Amino acid sequence: MQPSFETLDRPGGLARVGLLRPLRASRDFRVLWAGMAVSLVGDGIFLIAIAWTAFSLWNAPGALAVIGLAMTVPMILCLLAGGAVSDRFDRRQVLIVSDLARAAAVTAIAMLGFAGVLTFPLLAVLAGLYSAAGAFFVPAFDAIVPSLVATDHLPAANSLDQFVRPIALRLAGPALGGLIVASFGASTAFVLDAVTFAASTGAILAVRTSLRVHSPAASTRAAIGEGFRFVRKHVWLWGTLASAAIAYLAFLGPTEVLVPYVVKNVLHASAADLGIVYAAGGIGAVVAAAIMAQHGQPRRDVTFMYACWSCATLAVAGYGLARSTLQLALACLLFNGLEAAGTVVWATIKQHHVPGELLGRVSSLDWLISIGLLPVSYVLTAPVVALVGLRATLIGAALIGTVATAGALLLPGMRQIEGAAGWAESQPSGPQRATA
Repeated sequence: MQPSFETLDRPGGLARVGLLRPLRASRDFRVLWAGMAVSLVGDGIFLIAIAWTAFSLWNAPGALAVIGLAMTVPMILCLLAGGAVSDRFDRRQVLIVSDLARAAAVTAIAMLGFAGVLTFPLLAVLAGLYSAAGAFFVPAFDAIVPSLVATDHLPAANSLDQFVRPIALRLAGPALGGLIVASFGASTAFVLDAVTFAASTGAILAVRTSLRVHSPAASTRAAIGEGFRFVRKHVWLWGTLASAAIAYLAFLGPTEVLVPYVVKNVLHASAADLGIVYAAGGIGAVVAAAIMAQHGQPRRDVTFMYACWSCATLAVAGYGLARSTLQLALACLLFNGLEAAGTVVWATIKQHHVPGELLGRVSSLDWLISIGLLPVSYVLTAPVVALVGLRATLIGAALIGTVATAGALLLPGMRQIEGAAGWAESQPSGPQRATA
């Protein structure tokens, strides 16, 4: 039984909160996000469990770097196929298979942990399988939102994504994960993560709108080529993806590897404290998403997006300057809040200016190019730390990433689409478009 939102539609009521508009308007979107919220909590639990398990098996800065590589490389290798598959076949089936495969991977980690035979190489392999399955889920999920939500509700829907995701992934999930790992062990946390995939699968099965979109391309290879050609023709696309690749090369590896290491080995704090740091980032993202939902898409959307992302990247320096868990949490809050605000705008820009039949492939290329250099970032983190020190690595990463991000805004034609009508404005509303 689905909750009714009719009582919220009154002057001064919660219907004025932009986040609720797509929930009121689309039953399928409401069902999908109910399941996704539960699954994302499980993903947040996974973040803590995988970090603590990695350090338990190999207590060195390189431990999480290797796990990061093991998860990033399979995703990069599978993203193009994931985007093409999501644009050529039933996206519902793609999502379900991905959920089941990830559930199997984390269940295997849990069982090996309970049996006392889990090794670091096995953990890396299973984490890689988990990530490879996620490479099919991400573009398919990104591409279905315009099919379920009317065009004028897309900014609110994307704000909801950035509202629910950090609450589950960075706030509730890590906080719960820290408590579970500290109280019952990491294996129990992995089991709970596996169970949450059932909620996601059930919600996907309950969606009534058709999620099948056939690409005119004759093959998966041809479909991938179509996506590349579309990205190459638009400065706002390839310029943003290239700048993200350089920025993530600079700061993402150091932050993913070193923040948990700082908490455990520099500040001598617990898994619960790491959960608090991540949860602070969730609070920042939630507040930013709520603000974006109320105000909608900025008129100068590209400029606004780059301003947010540049300031967010600069906030990474706070990780290197922090001397306490509270200061780490503040830096995490600023980074995630600013990053979320820019991401809401970016998602809406793509949905407005990318044809629906290409959205899965463009989304996969977005992920592929943005994180394409992330394995290099993980590999370089430990040597750079040995050379210049942990804190200098984080501060330097922030400065390099900020320059790369802000510099892309100066590319000729980057702001050409600001205020321009896009593909979505000429199409029917979400449910009508899916029926057509």
